[in-house]
Amino acid sequence: MAEHSGLLTDLYELTMAAGYLQTRFDAKATFELFVRHLPPKRNFLVAAGLEQGLDFLEHVRFTRDEISYLRRHPVFCSIRDEFFDYLLTFRFTGDVWAMPEGSLAFPGEPLLRVVAPIIEGQIMETYLLATLSYQTMIASKAARVVTAAQGRQIVEFGARRAHGSQASLFAARAAAIGGCEGTSNVLAGQQFGMDTYGTQAHSWVMAHENEGEAFRHFLDAFPAHSVLLLDTYDVRAALQTILHMGRKPAGVRLDSGDLAKDSRWVRRELDRVGWKDVKIFASGDLDEYRIKKLLAQGAAIDAFGVGTSLATPGDAPHLNLIYKLVEVERAGEVHEAAKLSAAKVTYPGRKQVLRYSNSKGQYEGDKITLDGEPANGSEPMLIEVMRGGRRLMPAEPIRVLRGRCVNSLARLPQRFLQINRSAVYPVRYSQRLKTMLEQVRRRIRRSTLK
Repeated sequence: MAEHSGLLTDLYELTMAAGYLQTRFDAKATFELFVRHLPPKRNFLVAAGLEQGLDFLEHVRFTRDEISYLRRHPVFCSIRDEFFDYLLTFRFTGDVWAMPEGSLAFPGEPLLRVVAPIIEGQIMETYLLATLSYQTMIASKAARVVTAAQGRQIVEFGARRAHGSQASLFAARAAAIGGCEGTSNVLAGQQFGMDTYGTQAHSWVMAHENEGEAFRHFLDAFPAHSVLLLDTYDVRAALQTILHMGRKPAGVRLDSGDLAKDSRWVRRELDRVGWKDVKIFASGDLDEYRIKKLLAQGAAIDAFGVGTSLATPGDAPHLNLIYKLVEVERAGEVHEAAKLSAAKVTYPGRKQVLRYSNSKGQYEGDKITLDGEPANGSEPMLIEVMRGGRRLMPAEPIRVLRGRCVNSLARLPQRFLQINRSAVYPVRYSQRLKTMLEQVRRRIRRSTLK
């Protein structure tokens, strides 16, 4: 599959594009990408996926074979050749504003704003939604897991549970943006400059004659980095075997059983022989709820490996991310656009998100405004990241994106960091936006009555 193929879109995006061209509907359009509502028990989102979205916008193309495929498609049987000729030289030439990755976002707030010829903006919808939705979902889950761990290390272990190898890469990346300190996914480490972690599987222990032989061989191969797995047969017997060997590993891992009770016992035994710097690593169907419970039970765990619930978060497997037209400019005349159907109203106009803080630097609330309204001491969240189809700045390292998320979470009041309770962060719309929405309503009514 071509990574930057223009066919990575829904068919109706291309039918609309063909319709715009064939009917000479020449316009510049503004689209915004945002969520209407948060998933249950989510108090915030962590923006992620922008890097892959911008890369696609810069390099999206239609090959001759792809255009030939579209020519043969029945739905395009009445479309003139000029559309297919247009696709042959297709490039994205628009401008993009976005929240930097690692920023916190809330309902109604644009994560992304695209201003482009309407055909270009339309074709980009599917890819942008899929890319930002998936990574934002994972990064937001990771931030919850990291919060629950109260400063203990979280490593993403989800490669084997992700919905395909490509998804595993971007799950690892998004989890790192959300605060995870590394991944088990080696390719993600290489591609995104992430720290990678690995211990040993139960199969390593089972392949040997006994645990002592398995541990010795691993320590021989990795004298400075061995993390030995204790629960293949019996946790206490395994640790006693290691202690009797007298060879100190870097860490030990618990993957099943009573993690709180076993970790406390393991910690006592390690400390008893002076191995206070040996870390206890835990894994096995962990999520933010179980981690919080383990720590409340006094678990002596230094680091957690979290897999399934990060790569495929069952409690919030998707986001209600939408991409809506908010402005159309034709022949120099601007018309603001809004969806007015019940329960799905959208606000018109190009927007900015202003974030207000108190004297201590804590976030107090956001205001969604028309672009250009005065900031009045607030922090504008949307910045220009692409102009004329070309990026304005290089990709940011993962450590910078993670730092932005961690710093933002530190500025969020504690009630919004609770794992089990929903709290509504204050977001309001400016009066100018509310007035513009009413103006659009009246304009639509008048046109309907004609």
